[in-house]
Amino acid sequence: MNTIQEEIHDQMSRRNFLSSASLGLGATALASLLPKDSLGSDGIIGKPHFAPKAKRVIYLLQSGAPSQLELFDYKPMLEKMFGQDLPESVRKGQRLTGMTAGQSRFPLAASYYKFNQYGKSRMWISELLPYTQKVVDELCFIRSMHTEAINHDPAVTFIQTGSQQGGRPSMGSWVSWGLGSENQNLPAFVVLLSKARGGDQPLYAKLWGNGFLPSTHQGVVFRSGGDPVFYLNNPSGISKTSRRRMLDYLAKLQQDQYKQVLDPEINNRMSQYEMAYRMQTSVPETLDIKNEPDYIFKMYGEDARKQGTFAANALLARKLVEKGVKFVQLYHQGWDQHGNLPNDIKIMTKSVDQASAALIMDLKQRGLLDETLVIWGGEFGRGSYSQGKLTKENYGRDHHPRCYTIWMAGAGIKKAYIHGETDDFSYNITKDPVHVHDLQATIMHLLGIDHEQLTFKFQGRRYRLTDVAGEVVKPILA
Repeated sequence: MNTIQEEIHDQMSRRNFLSSASLGLGATALASLLPKDSLGSDGIIGKPHFAPKAKRVIYLLQSGAPSQLELFDYKPMLEKMFGQDLPESVRKGQRLTGMTAGQSRFPLAASYYKFNQYGKSRMWISELLPYTQKVVDELCFIRSMHTEAINHDPAVTFIQTGSQQGGRPSMGSWVSWGLGSENQNLPAFVVLLSKARGGDQPLYAKLWGNGFLPSTHQGVVFRSGGDPVFYLNNPSGISKTSRRRMLDYLAKLQQDQYKQVLDPEINNRMSQYEMAYRMQTSVPETLDIKNEPDYIFKMYGEDARKQGTFAANALLARKLVEKGVKFVQLYHQGWDQHGNLPNDIKIMTKSVDQASAALIMDLKQRGLLDETLVIWGGEFGRGSYSQGKLTKENYGRDHHPRCYTIWMAGAGIKKAYIHGETDDFSYNITKDPVHVHDLQATIMHLLGIDHEQLTFKFQGRRYRLTDVAGEVVKPILA
């Protein structure tokens, strides 16, 4: 008996023996509930609760909170009242961050950039977004988003996991656990990271973590350059054949251990080993964009040729959903503009505008947009008054959770539609508010999931992505 087998044998304590003996039938039943194959390609609900409109999701999260006032929510009143204080009747003593709570004045700042109407829908869009202007009739804008968090870390954690505290499963993990994977050679949940400028809010692995769900459902980060996935390649001197033999032998040992201790994480670990083995072939092939035709790079922009840019990741997102990846989460950092906003937001929009529009057009021309849901937006919005000194050419904006704008497109979403309204200052919502949990419930609904039924019992309580809230936003559904 070798060392590993001896260790397994030693774990057979009196308690484990009695448990195994008394739960023999239970173990048989548990085996019938395990995934049909080692990759866990079947989701926990077997099939969607109802017919889905979307098969896949691409979430373009703009980390740092883009200003709706410079991009999507045109407010002429700010031009008329430029430099005047935000009326107290509008602010109503609402909570501010520590960065502006001490200001003696709250001077209104009009956008430095001009707006105009575009498309058959005549939607107002900023001059900062010339490519988005061209696809505006494919988009659904929600101008009445609001959240509970006022600072970045809890806000981005909230919109990704349904809780302001870390430790809950990411939305992509819930989808992976519920629906499983369409491609046995790629993860169901993939994460891509990019940034256009430095010094912005950091991102943490908790945002794409599996929380209390089985570890096979955590997001897999595809990195730019070098090895796209850590520890994917074989070590020096190890061939693919020898790795296969090692995995087969390890699987036998793990099966022996599972029979003794009935820990499902043992099966999860083997699933991850097997997935990594298959990804050795599938990932390099999927991430290879050299064979993309020139017209694709012209569509996405020349940045698409540079690994790690938003444009390159947007193109990869299309390739991933084309291969059957269920949930692609793209994080783009750099949107936190408390000062020098006119200059910095120009850098940011230039980094995302062309590629975001190209993604919509590319999915559409391939017949994928009707089954792919695309979401674009940040964790909260920006205030209508200036943080610090105000001039027409330079100002900053503080965090604003009371209202902000996102857009959605694709599977099951109305085209050329605006949902919700804000006041003349884009400070308060005046019609059809949409909470973060409502957005999450709607995304799950489009995937064929009843958000109230997809629950996981942990520490004596049943959890779900939307906690104890969330209503599907039916008016935006096609």
